[in-house]
Amino acid sequence: MPTLDFFGTQITSMIIGDNPVNGHSYIQDRISGEEMSSFYTEDRFVDMLFECEAAGFNTFLPLACEKDFSALRKFYANGGKMNLIFQPFPPTPLEINVKEMMEFAPIGIYHQGTTTDYLTETDQIDLLRHNIELIRESGAAVGLCSHVPETLLMSENENWGIDFYMACLYNARRDRRGVESGFITGKTKANLLFYPDDRFLMYDAIQKIKKPVIAYKILAGGQIFENHIPSEYREIAKRFIKEAYDNIKPIDATCVGVFQRDFDQIEQNREMLLEIFSV
Repeated sequence: MPTLDFFGTQITSMIIGDNPVNGHSYIQDRISGEEMSSFYTEDRFVDMLFECEAAGFNTFLPLACEKDFSALRKFYANGGKMNLIFQPFPPTPLEINVKEMMEFAPIGIYHQGTTTDYLTETDQIDLLRHNIELIRESGAAVGLCSHVPETLLMSENENWGIDFYMACLYNARRDRRGVESGFITGKTKANLLFYPDDRFLMYDAIQKIKKPVIAYKILAGGQIFENHIPSEYREIAKRFIKEAYDNIKPIDATCVGVFQRDFDQIEQNREMLLEIFSV
């Protein structure tokens, strides 16, 4: 599997995300969040991590919540090995949440994206920078996540002290400016639409940022498959994955979530990645 250096650790250039595990669906009409979270019992969650490991993926982006903590404890207790880059869980105070994450010795922790965007939209930059310092005290690499290209560029231009970035290819803040994270409000992602042109704006920002970037939502949460039949999905996915690698830097990575109920997405991602990098 292709790898890259992430602050002294070799990570796979495609990282596995956890949105499906926690029921974050962007295609509610086809697969609901409830279906996703119900499918991913703790045992299936652990099985998924071992399947990722067996396929050659060595890095996972968990949410710092009890469901993920419990599954990770079981995974490691049974001999699992996986590099972790954590996303905070906003209902838990950040200083407490960071301490919880350190049980798992993460190689990185990033400031949660919707919280970043909410704080910038409501002119709470001082609080955002305070949060960044709380993460810095952990000793892990410090990341900043955003759905807005201008926010990532502002961080770089103003030197907020970030080591790496999490960049959503689609601007989920178009109709949600000033709204807090769904973790806080309880608002689902059921009606959130991604606009195709957004990804090229974010690619442009990624190219301007000299630090490592992890690009996510490269498949638009599954929305790229709308109006297509299942037999077309693989070729469509491969085209968008290749597009992502063609538009990010050699030091950058991608992140995708996997939902293992209907077919083996982990193995398909492995195959596509090897095909793309062998060209």
